[in-house]
Amino acid sequence: MAPATLENPVEPRIVDTQPTPWLLCRAGTVLCALPLGQVVEVMRLLPIETVAGAVPPVRGLCIIRGAPVPVVDAGSLLGEHAMRAERLVAIRIGERRVALAVGSVLGIHRIEAQALHGLPPLLRDAASETIAAIGTLDAQLMFFLNTARIVPQPLLEGLAPAGGAA
Repeated sequence: MAPATLENPVEPRIVDTQPTPWLLCRAGTVLCALPLGQVVEVMRLLPIETVAGAVPPVRGLCIIRGAPVPVVDAGSLLGEHAMRAERLVAIRIGERRVALAVGSVLGIHRIEAQALHGLPPLLRDAASETIAAIGTLDAQLMFFLNTARIVPQPLLEGLAPAGGAA
């Protein structure tokens, strides 16, 4: 596939016509959606230990089911300030787990592929690492997260062992 340019934008190709289940969360003032197939569990906020040198969206580590798991602040990830989290959403990234700190969990919604839109050309370079698509819900902008890119791979490898719970 050719790289995206202003003359040749690369739009994500959405071929599935069936509605897909997404877990909707609030991160500060922003709505975000996580693919339900990658959500492991939703839980109350747990104690988080900071880790020196972690990139800004990473708050630190918490213990989930006996294993250390990196915690990412969804507000910071989406360009807002670090937010007051009320819930953690554990997600699967390959064989590892990451906890996404969110303000609230709104529930599961089935969303048709036609409702998803690629990022506008001016934002592709800025947000394409973490935002897979955008959409709206009741006139509010909603970000569909690319869960595989929430934590940079080198940091993920340094924080949690492969396999197991983390």
